[in-house]
Amino acid sequence: MNDPTDLPARLLLAYQNEEFLDTPDARPLRILSEYLYPLSHFRKEKITDTIVFFGSARTFEASVSGRYYNEARQLAHRITEWSMNLDERNRFVVCTGGGPGIMEAANRGATEAGGKTIGLNIGLPTEQRPNPFITPDLNFEFHYFFMRKFWFAYLAKALVVFPGGFGTLDELSEILTLTQTEKLVKKMVVVLYGTTFWKEILNFDALVERGMIDERDLNLFQYADDVDTAFQILKDGLTKYYLTPEQELPDIAKSRI
Repeated sequence: MNDPTDLPARLLLAYQNEEFLDTPDARPLRILSEYLYPLSHFRKEKITDTIVFFGSARTFEASVSGRYYNEARQLAHRITEWSMNLDERNRFVVCTGGGPGIMEAANRGATEAGGKTIGLNIGLPTEQRPNPFITPDLNFEFHYFFMRKFWFAYLAKALVVFPGGFGTLDELSEILTLTQTEKLVKKMVVVLYGTTFWKEILNFDALVERGMIDERDLNLFQYADDVDTAFQILKDGLTKYYLTPEQELPDIAKSRI
């Protein structure tokens, strides 16, 4: 059989033709691959839900804000230990954007607890390289931000947001908007870690006062300033909504996103 690489591009099967796959006409195929490839791995690994950690790629262990790195690591460790003791395996797997900083800390803590952990990395000009603590079969590279965001939202049952910049604010706003508008029909536990930081950066009360959001929208998230408080919020919320629910919740497959 001829080696496909030896054939002229016009004689290759379409799915073997890299020149074609890199064209604007093939963009739908590239987008679809960023849906199907992670999906196949999540099914193989029997992962149906995650706890997503967001936060700055610039928060390092030895930096001024290093406490957040260490506390993200500790929190990911504790929530992973807790989830591994549940009757069902692979519940509430820690998931991050796959890069350095807070992302690395969360993947690191989950790995140190002996659990699987997911990295949804994306190629950027600076900062973003996959950290070494991601489970190899759950380490994904994305080109399209919106497909990466889809996988953050689709499997997530909880979100922990540490201090961060534009990317963190973008990801937080996305989840809050999907929850507020009920495009996510499931219950989502959202923890903003670092009350002083978040209340300085985002004045949610002012949005209520000016009629931009409803006062009940403030119930979409909770604040935490230490690992114990954050862990308890996550444990209580996940237990209430997913381990001992009072009523049947919509299946994730019915999510509108």
